[in-house]
Amino acid sequence: MRLVAKLVIHPEKIGDTAAFIRLCPFGALEERGGTVQVSAACKMCRLCVRKGPPGAAEYVEDTAAPAVDKSQWSGVAVYADHEEGVLHPVTFELIGKARELAAVIRQPVRVLLMGGGVSQAAHELLHYGADEVYVCDDPALRHFSIEPYAAVFEAFIAQTRPAAILVGATAVGRQLAPRVAARLKTGLTADCTVLEMNENTDLVQIRPAFGGNIMAEIVTPNHRPQMATVRYKVMNAPERSPHSSGQIVSLHVDPTRLKGGVQALEAAPKPEEKYIESADVLVVAGRGVKKEEDLAMLEELASLLGGQLACTRPMAEAGWIDARRQVGLSGRTVRPKLIITCGVSGAIQFVAGMDHAETIVAINRDEKAPIFRVAHYGLVGDLYEIVPYLLGQLRERKEAAVCANV
Repeated sequence: MRLVAKLVIHPEKIGDTAAFIRLCPFGALEERGGTVQVSAACKMCRLCVRKGPPGAAEYVEDTAAPAVDKSQWSGVAVYADHEEGVLHPVTFELIGKARELAAVIRQPVRVLLMGGGVSQAAHELLHYGADEVYVCDDPALRHFSIEPYAAVFEAFIAQTRPAAILVGATAVGRQLAPRVAARLKTGLTADCTVLEMNENTDLVQIRPAFGGNIMAEIVTPNHRPQMATVRYKVMNAPERSPHSSGQIVSLHVDPTRLKGGVQALEAAPKPEEKYIESADVLVVAGRGVKKEEDLAMLEELASLLGGQLACTRPMAEAGWIDARRQVGLSGRTVRPKLIITCGVSGAIQFVAGMDHAETIVAINRDEKAPIFRVAHYGLVGDLYEIVPYLLGQLRERKEAAVCANV
């Protein structure tokens, strides 16, 4: 058995309702229908119990239902994200992480693949270390639709009972994971940056919280399965083995469950775009850039290095650079070979989106800026002096290379 805490409000003992409501620093006390109620914003700090009128708020611990039997849940599962049978690279990264987690508890790695005409993709997954690939191949699943996809996911969980499930934080994954978690009444931690497994199969899910000021360790010991979403480029993908291993298992789902309220008639391909996630070199503009026109020199620097211009959140919010070029947890997660930050302080939410870059070069006037803690090379100085110097050097080398080829 386990204990669940709650607050019980006794309105007849409150007296001054307005003063009592103001006691809560989280705004969790609300007046509804002439009485005071506790909202979901409550953090159980018990300030209302200690500071309020005697007996107005009572902290109660109730005996809840028995905790989950963990022995009935085993293995680590991965949702295989794909588009028209082309696997998203985040899938391979998650399989690599799943293998690490499963090794701790000595349990298998299973992959769920659903869609229409995905048999070739299923065989490809066996080259990355999956023990079993469960495939639901049906024309009704050719285009993503939330209801049938959630139904297949639910059937997969009912059949395999995984202890933990990893889902890529893609456009599909961000919709599918919370729908499935809600159906199963289990927890879901979004945008995890670190995942660890305890020997009792509890998954430790670590992500920035409270505006990026702390790294929260989240554990759901009383529920199974445990679910987490992870962004692309956060984990390391394993090398593709020339030999396949594991087996493919057909997952059969009642055809009536593959019909949703919305039917996709066709899918139109989007025009190809250059995403900063795929760039080998990035030059990042931060608050240290004084004027929008000054971005031109950073764009030239990126161009001369064969890379792209990116930015921090303030630059995107100011409208100076497209939000799709923002690096960080509220933007894109990147892993280039080289990243040069210009006037970037290095807030934790930004760092979490780029700290896996092979080489990090930081330019900042403040020698105590947090960005220098993660940078491989730090240049303390004014970017308006350093960047023009770099541009001059690069232009000279480019001209010399052109002359040498003439």
